[in-house]
Amino acid sequence: MTLTVGFDLDMTLIDARAGIVKAMALLAAETGLDVDGEYIAANMGPPLRDMFQTIGIPEDRIDPSVARFRATYPEIVIPVTVPMPGAEAALDAVKAAGGQTMIVTAKHQRNAELHIEALGWDIDRLIGDLWSAGKADALKMYGASVYVGDHIGDMKGAAAAGALAVGVATGPCDEATLIEAGADVVLPSLLEFPAWFSGAGRR
Repeated sequence: MTLTVGFDLDMTLIDARAGIVKAMALLAAETGLDVDGEYIAANMGPPLRDMFQTIGIPEDRIDPSVARFRATYPEIVIPVTVPMPGAEAALDAVKAAGGQTMIVTAKHQRNAELHIEALGWDIDRLIGDLWSAGKADALKMYGASVYVGDHIGDMKGAAAAGALAVGVATGPCDEATLIEAGADVVLPSLLEFPAWFSGAGRR
């Protein structure tokens, strides 16, 4: 059976924070809403609708704001997004072992696809619009035995899928928080992933 390793996207494989802040500033200017882009960029993980609720955007203005943000995303965010340190080597390590890579993310499907196209990455499967334990549906469907992410929601998704939960402390959650959320192992970043994967990660 082919080994399948799943990865989260934001702050696990990519750093889109600079673009997120710019896109949120544009949204605020266009709508007059108090959109705290710095807060959103620093706490990425949950779906955008949830984030807008958290920062107090009125309920009747959330869906139009989500739609507008997503419409400006390709032009503003995609061009300035960069890989997280070690991301490409981590994906290559799975491929070199004969495994398959998949991304399961809460990000809107089309914008997630645009990121992968812009970076030129060879990903076997990409599933967007899934969050926390809901990620388990895709992980189980494709038989992922490992899931790597930076957020407590990612650890919940891995646990719900029966996959090894690998945390990376590169997002809003530190090592202790990820362990408390169910991480089986926590790496400082993806820079350490290839060495870990060549040992314990493939057992």
